[in-house]
Order: sequence, then C-alpha cells, then structure tokens
Amino acid sequence: MSKGARFWVVVLAALLAAAPVHAAPRKAHTVVLGAARKVAYSKVDDPAGAAAGEDSLKIRALLVDGVLKEWTTGDAHDVTDRSFVVRRVIRLNDTLPSDKPGPNDKPGPSDKPGPGDKPGTGSASSGKTGDQPVTGDQPVTGDKTSASAKPAPARAASPWVWQRGPWLLVDRATGHITALKLPHYDPGVSQVSWFRDYGAYCGVTASGKSLYAVVAQVEARKPVLAKKLAAFDAENHPDPVCGPAEWQREPLRITFHPSGKDQVSFDVVPGSAVLVEDAGEEPETPAAAPQAKPK
Repeated sequence: MSKGARFWVVVLAALLAAAPVHAAPRKAHTVVLGAARKVAYSKVDDPAGAAAGEDSLKIRALLVDGVLKEWTTGDAHDVTDRSFVVRRVIRLNDTLPSDKPGPNDKPGPSDKPGPGDKPGTGSASSGKTGDQPVTGDQPVTGDKTSASAKPAPARAASPWVWQRGPWLLVDRATGHITALKLPHYDPGVSQVSWFRDYGAYCGVTASGKSLYAVVAQVEARKPVLAKKLAAFDAENHPDPVCGPAEWQREPLRITFHPSGKDQVSFDVVPGSAVLVEDAGEEPETPAAAPQAKPK
C-alpha cells in the first residue's frame, strides 16, 4: 500500500472514532396496580394491624413489566410525576411445627396476577377494580412428629395469613421498589396521611411508652416534626389510637386527632423535596468503531 493510501486510511479511522456515538435508548418499564380483591383478615391473624371486627382486606398486585413484585393495600399516593407510595401487605407463614398439611395447602391463583392485573399505562391506579376472593396458597409441610406423639389435626384453613406492612416507594421509570423507613412508625397505630413528599401520622417510640405526632419526609433521615402527644399503653389503648391527620396548604399546617384527646396542630416549615430519583438504567455502551491500521 502506498504512503498516500495509508495516510487516508488513518484519517478515515480517526474520523470514525471521533464521530458522535448515539446511546442505546433506555428500557421503558410498565408499573401497574392490579384489580382489587378480598382476602380473609382478622385481629387473630394480624393482632397489631387489624381493627376490631375486621374480617377482610382489599389487596392489589404490584406488577412491574407484567411480573408480580408485591401485594399492596389501600390507596396509592403520587409523590412526583414518576414516583408513588403505597402500603405493602405481607403474606406470613402461620404454620406450627406440629401442624399437618391440610386440604387447602395447595398452590393457587393467589401467587399469580389475576385477569384484571394486566400491564396498562404505568399509572399507580391502573387496572380494573373488583372484589374477587383470593384462594389457595403455597404448600407448607410441618416437621414430622415422633411415633409416640399424638397426631396433630390437619389444618382446616390456609397456613398463610395476611398482615399490613411498611410503605413502599415505587419509581415508574426504573421499576425500582424501596421500603420506606418512617420514624416511629407502628403498623398497628400509624395511619399515614400524605401531602407532597410528607407523611403525617401518630407514631410510637421504640420503648413503646410514648405516642408521638410525626411528620416524615420521603427519604429524609430525620423527621420534620416529632412531638410527644401522650403516654402510650400497649396493652390498653383506644382503637384506633389516632384518626387520620389533616393537612392545610397555606400556611403549611398539620392537625392530629388522638382518640379521647383534643386535636393538636403544628405549623410545618416548608422545605425542598429531598427525594432524589435515579436517572434510570445506564444506557448500553455501543461497541467502539473499528479502527483501521496501516499495514
């Protein structure tokens, strides 16, 4: 190859290497809450979270790209145009070591999205609503008893119980789900009232002896407000402990309603949102343009 040809090959390789490289488009995710359905729920199964006389709970599947990620309960709240919060509901194994498998200890449709749980537009409230019972659960086999022990009766009901759990922060753009760590949050006491990225509720201290008025900000380390309302007796307290808190925009004010006591209001000093949303998945790095080498 002549010197002139080699020169132009090198120039062409340099131009190709310097040319702008277009990043691959980010993967779009579909996040949807499915159709509402009812499950058996009681104070016996969830002593901390269930109200007296409550016998059923409405739950909805949280689906990301058509895959069941969590079960949720209650209304979702949009924090930003791409993030929302919703309360998780947990299915807990209630089998004793002495329990024998019962007739209902079989896999059922509760582990799969229902007919109304189809991916939609990605809205937190997408999906048709309807009250469909959830039946069937995963099989659970208890420990074998010795030959001398009396055989335990077979379970008449499902070995799984439902309990209200923590709040989840869901990002529609990335499909990422984060469990929120709300200060002094107690599943059986705290009824969270949301406004912007603030959550207001009555909380219980770690010692279990004090009832607090709490305002938490999503992903903030410390509460915006934490004021003692009263002493708390875990064995003897009204049900509910507090009514839902009420927000006022201007001035920004929150009013708490502890049962059996006068309501109390606090002014909240507004601040900037501390929620930092990820930019999304990293785009795929395209292969580098081939470089010609002179022979």
